[in-house]
Amino acid sequence: MSVKLVSWNVNGIRAVSKKDEFWDWFDNTDADIINFQEVRAAADDIPKKLADISEYETHFNEAEKKGYSGVGTYSKIKPVKVTRGLGIEELDSEGRVLKIEYEDFILYNIYFPNSGMNAKRLDFKVDFCNALLDELKTLKSEGKNLVITGDYNIAHHPIDVYNPKNCEGKSGYLPEERAWLDELEDAGFIDTFRMFDESEENFTWWSYRTRARERNAGWRLDYFYVNEEIKDNVKSATILNEIYGSDHCPVTLELDFNNEG
Repeated sequence: MSVKLVSWNVNGIRAVSKKDEFWDWFDNTDADIINFQEVRAAADDIPKKLADISEYETHFNEAEKKGYSGVGTYSKIKPVKVTRGLGIEELDSEGRVLKIEYEDFILYNIYFPNSGMNAKRLDFKVDFCNALLDELKTLKSEGKNLVITGDYNIAHHPIDVYNPKNCEGKSGYLPEERAWLDELEDAGFIDTFRMFDESEENFTWWSYRTRARERNAGWRLDYFYVNEEIKDNVKSATILNEIYGSDHCPVTLELDFNNEG
């Protein structure tokens, strides 16, 4: 199987669906699987034009709090199984995880928590990340192929932020957050974009408040990670920074399992 995946924090699916930029992209994408984060809508509130698309099977995980968080996946490939959440009640009320099992891999579509102003939600974020990593390690040890995508709300390295010194101590660039991505990589998972591009100024999020996108004063917060065992199946990983409609832009991954015996 050859598969193209996209991930995009749309900053509200109802808002983005009103924008021509979104439909210019959506109507022309050749992606097999599209993952949205920060959907901020219950399944019944998804705009009809996005809810009734015959070529995609759709799956959503919504937050208990109305208009908050949430993830959704549009898939041309029929999943084997779909699971919502991590199976831990105190971590699952915000609709942050879709686990979608396919024949060749398990896909995680995740909207990671924001650690918040003055790191007020850092403990929740760390608990969430550690629970996820425990699950990923278990599945990896069982020989599963894993794709973990979404808005991680973490910029990993100085190269991943516009002004590293100015970002010290800010949510999304805290030592505890960055250390967790170190742990993820130490556990045998690979940041696919960096397989192809080690250059600076590759960002996926820009603040609306400071016209940051015009200056490319951004952060790289959106990723596709895979387990190291399938790195040779990764054919491309890109940032679509020319696509507008949200304060984030889409990121992509192309996998090919056709040569496996």
